[in-house]
Amino acid sequence: MNDQFVNTRGQSIPVAKSFMTGVFGWMFIALAISAVTAWLVATTPSFLQLLYHTSAQGGGMTILGWIVMLAPLGFVFAISSGMKRFSASTMAILFVVFSVLMGASLSWVLLLYTSASIVKTFLITSGMFGVMAFVGYTTKTDLTKFGSIMFMGLIGIIIASLVNFFLHSSGLDYIISFLGVLIFTGLTAYDMQMLKRVGMQAVEGDETTRKMIIFGALSLYLDFINLFLLLLRFFGDRR
Repeated sequence: MNDQFVNTRGQSIPVAKSFMTGVFGWMFIALAISAVTAWLVATTPSFLQLLYHTSAQGGGMTILGWIVMLAPLGFVFAISSGMKRFSASTMAILFVVFSVLMGASLSWVLLLYTSASIVKTFLITSGMFGVMAFVGYTTKTDLTKFGSIMFMGLIGIIIASLVNFFLHSSGLDYIISFLGVLIFTGLTAYDMQMLKRVGMQAVEGDETTRKMIIFGALSLYLDFINLFLLLLRFFGDRR
């Protein structure tokens, strides 16, 4: 059969195409929520005052701003570790709240860069993401070892970023950004292949399948957002 196969219990199991439709659907919803939230925060003075100090106050983020900036990380851990404890509906709610917080935390992008360069970078990111997603979905090569290397590289650039937070080296920042682009393009292909394999074993309408759709959407969302932010350092024009 081309569209599905049957497990040992005779249940119908959809192939990865149906599963990935759900994953991409949730990913696009999350990106839209984040984009709208970022725009609302960036264009609403009362929201900006809650998150950022004025220039007269020395600039920088307020305490609430730091909470909003760091909160998405907590939601990522909650969703990732809550696969067994949370219901699919709870994970969906957490994902939506995460998308809102991510949008609020990324409002600085609209304040720092021109609209034209943001749109340009978004289109470049979409193209790169789409190509690597296609490669990951269609390649016959096992990317498991490749993915492990990418994860090791990700840990490396996180550590380097923390070090550069104190060094303020523009040269190191450029290297980190360049390596980050390579790593997240690679992770996009790896995540797509892993999700395809999950989709091939997913039972339609099953609670676990619904959870994995949310988790898969979160993984691809993070790949896309991080790739976008890294490319923005190269293609973004500051106001």
